[in-house]
This record gives sequence, structure tokens and C-alpha cells, in this order.
Amino acid sequence: MIVITDEKIAEINMYAELEYPHECCGALLGRVESERKNVIGIIPISNKREPEAKHNRFLIQPEEFLSCEKTARKQGVDLIGFYHSHPDHPSFPSDYDLEHALPVYSYVIVSVTLGKADEVTSWLLREDRTQFDKEFVQILNCSHF
Repeated sequence: MIVITDEKIAEINMYAELEYPHECCGALLGRVESERKNVIGIIPISNKREPEAKHNRFLIQPEEFLSCEKTARKQGVDLIGFYHSHPDHPSFPSDYDLEHALPVYSYVIVSVTLGKADEVTSWLLREDRTQFDKEFVQILNCSHF
């Protein structure tokens, strides 16, 4: 299970809408407690894919990946996953997502339909890397804090 506030979902949705019709991407920072991942921060990352492919692909450069890990360490948390958008496509992992994902991390995908953020899902890659399993997303209302 991944737990995230409605405020963080709103931030991810905002980035997804700003980048539309291209894919946005970013990192999820937080803490892992047993089977529960608690998202406490996000880091938007510039999609480094070539311009003609940004509408259906994203690329995070290795140095940005390392920078996210360093930021997490400085904050005393972990890099627990990544998010990206699927412009005019369902929030279901693509074959490309499967080929480039790593086990352990959560992969939050937001579909963006005609420029408006829509469904948000999260996925975990199996250890054998054969497929994703849907991860339950619990969205906490910030007004309860």
C-alpha cells in the first residue's frame, strides 16, 4: 500500500497538467513501514526524453536519480518510488514502463485526458520483473491533520 495526501496528489496532477501533452515525471520520497509506504515529499524531474517522444515516454537521467537519493538521505527519508503521467492514455503501465522499472519502487501513474488530470494508480514491479501488480493507494485528506 502507498499512502499519500490529497495535497501531494494535487501537486502531481498540477505537474502532469503543466507538461501536457508530454509526460511529466518525478520522485516520491517517504518512509517504508512494513508493507506501507508513506509519501512525504515529491521531487519534480525534467523529462529528458527527446522532444518528439515526450508525449509517450519519459527519461530520468542517472545523475538526477542520484540527486533524488541524496536529497532523501539529507531529509532522513527514502526514495520510495516515482511518478509519471500518461497523456490521453489510461494510468496503466506500458510495456516500456515494464522494461525500465526496478523492483521495490512504487510507480504512480496519472492519466491526463485532454489536459486534465484524471485517474491516479500505483504499481509495483514483481521481483522477477515479469509484470506489475496494482498497489492500493490510500489518499489522506490534509484537513484531518
